[in-house]
Amino acid sequence: MQRFEGSVALITGASRGIGFAIARRLVSEGASVVVTGRDGDALKAAVAELGEERASGVAGKADDPDHQAAAVAHAAERFGGLDHLVNNAGINPAYGPLTGIDLDAARKILEVNVIAALGWTRRAAAAGRLRSVVNMASIAGTASSPGIGFYGVSKAALINLTEQLAEELAPAVRVNALAPAVVKSRFSKALYEGREAEAAGAYPLARLGAPDDVAGPAAFLLSEDAAWVTGQTILVDGGASARRSW
Repeated sequence: MQRFEGSVALITGASRGIGFAIARRLVSEGASVVVTGRDGDALKAAVAELGEERASGVAGKADDPDHQAAAVAHAAERFGGLDHLVNNAGINPAYGPLTGIDLDAARKILEVNVIAALGWTRRAAAAGRLRSVVNMASIAGTASSPGIGFYGVSKAALINLTEQLAEELAPAVRVNALAPAVVKSRFSKALYEGREAEAAGAYPLARLGAPDDVAGPAAFLLSEDAAWVTGQTILVDGGASARRSW
C-alpha cells in the first residue's frame, strides 16, 4: 500500500528504535520524512538507511524551541510542507520512588515528554497543512508504574494532552496516541536486559515488543484509514493490560 504517497511526515527522536521504525514504515508507504534526534552521527546513518531522496535529518534537542522551528521549516523547504507529525522523543533519567526524585530531573522529563510535544504540535499546525499527529505515550501512563513513576506521570499528561489537542484542532487535524509496553530498544533495555524471558512472561503474546510492532499502529493512526479516529490512546502491549499483572 502507498497510503502516504506525496505526503510529508516529521518524526522526533527517530535516529533509532521506535522512531526510526515509524520513519521506515512511512517511507515504505510513499512518504517523505524529516527525522530528528540529538546524535548527529546516528541521525546521518538513519537518513542513509532510509534513503536521502526521501529522508532528511535535523539534529537537535526535542525541547529546544529553535530546533522545533528549524525542523518544521526544513520540512517545508526540502519537501514542500508537513502533513503528519509523530511526537516520539522522550526521556526517563530518573528511577526509583517519587519521594526521592530529583525535582530538576522531574522538570526535565515534563519538558521533553509533554511540553515539547505541545510545542512541536503547535508549530506543525501553524505551518498550515498538518492532518494528523501521533503522540508516543506509554502503558506506564495508564496505571501505577513502580520504579518509573514520574515517567508514567509524564505519559499520563501526554495522554490527556492528546485528548485536549484532538478537541482543539478538529476537524482539520486528528490527534491520537500510542501507549506501548516494553519494546526492545536502547531506551528500554534497563527494564529487560539479562532477564528477557522473565520480563516476557508478563505478556500473553509471550514476547516483548519490537519497534516494528509500534510502527504499524502508528502508520494506521496517521493514515486516512483512521479518518474517523481522534483523541484516542491505543495500547500496544502484547496483551499485558488484559492480564492486569504487568
